[in-house]
Amino acid sequence: MVFTAGQIAGILEGELHGNPEVTVHKLAKIEEGEEGALTFLANPKYTSHIYSTKASVTIVNKDFVPEHPLETILIKVDDAYEAFSKILEFYNQVKNNKTGIEEPVFKSETAKYGADFYLGAFSYLGNNVTIGDNVKIHPNVYVGDNVSIANNVTIFAGAKIYSETVIGNNCVINSGVVIGADGFGFSPNKDGEFQKVPQTGNVILEDNVDIGAGTTIDRATLGSTILRKGVKLDNQIQIAHNVEIGEHTVIAAQTGIAGSTKIGKHCMIGGQVGIVGHITIGDNVKIQAQSGIGRNIKSNEVLQGSPALNYGDYNKSYVYFKNLPKILNRIDELEKNYSDQYKNETENH
Repeated sequence: MVFTAGQIAGILEGELHGNPEVTVHKLAKIEEGEEGALTFLANPKYTSHIYSTKASVTIVNKDFVPEHPLETILIKVDDAYEAFSKILEFYNQVKNNKTGIEEPVFKSETAKYGADFYLGAFSYLGNNVTIGDNVKIHPNVYVGDNVSIANNVTIFAGAKIYSETVIGNNCVINSGVVIGADGFGFSPNKDGEFQKVPQTGNVILEDNVDIGAGTTIDRATLGSTILRKGVKLDNQIQIAHNVEIGEHTVIAAQTGIAGSTKIGKHCMIGGQVGIVGHITIGDNVKIQAQSGIGRNIKSNEVLQGSPALNYGDYNKSYVYFKNLPKILNRIDELEKNYSDQYKNETENH
């Protein structure tokens, strides 16, 4: 895809300083820029690179004033980082703007879809699937019976969407995601054998939810596993049955959340966090990476450790933990001195 500097300035509503007919066809870091590339300068520590970059066009903040001659054309905007992000989003939209149905696919006669639909080769649409406008389903995707997908949804190659799942507007589901598999429900019988408890619920993703590659979200035993609007999940996360995650909560990779736990709004959960089942975590909670959560958490807490402590208490305790050998040596020395003193006093009497 080729764009002119003038077109990019128009998209960003920026000030163009240079030839509007210069073209770019790729994106690059400023220090790696070459002819035909578009780059940006937002962090002052990279300023020196703007004088040596070979990128054809560079997005900068409006207050940038060059101190030396430049070879690159400038587009000045209010926020260079935000503007470059906008270009990335636009680039992805253009790149992924496929339409039509490739062959071979299986599409049930009862499946319905809207305008600007794309269905990649070797995909499967089950009975009574309903799909909105501008939905892009890439190759090798499985969509089970009675699934509902709203508008502007992208499902990348190899994802599996089990029956009864509900997906809202503007969601992104990356490769290898499994939504709606059975929850981990087994009950021991009198012989100590584990028998499966049927999982008859579903999964609901509200609007603007992003699911990272390889993440799994289990269907509820009864009712629904729910991700509220704006939730963002990283790669390789496990969400168990009947979990509910509140609006605009973000979770980093390799976190596992056990069944029936409720997580509030605007939480930030680091990588490799383990959360037990049947607890409630409040709003605006921050959990540091590799923490273990085994109790209810009030809103606005910041936690670290396993089992997790208040973040401040953890840091204070860790200072002592690091110094435990020294502390033990001091205790041993005190005990030795006390023992010697006690022995001397006893002998003198």
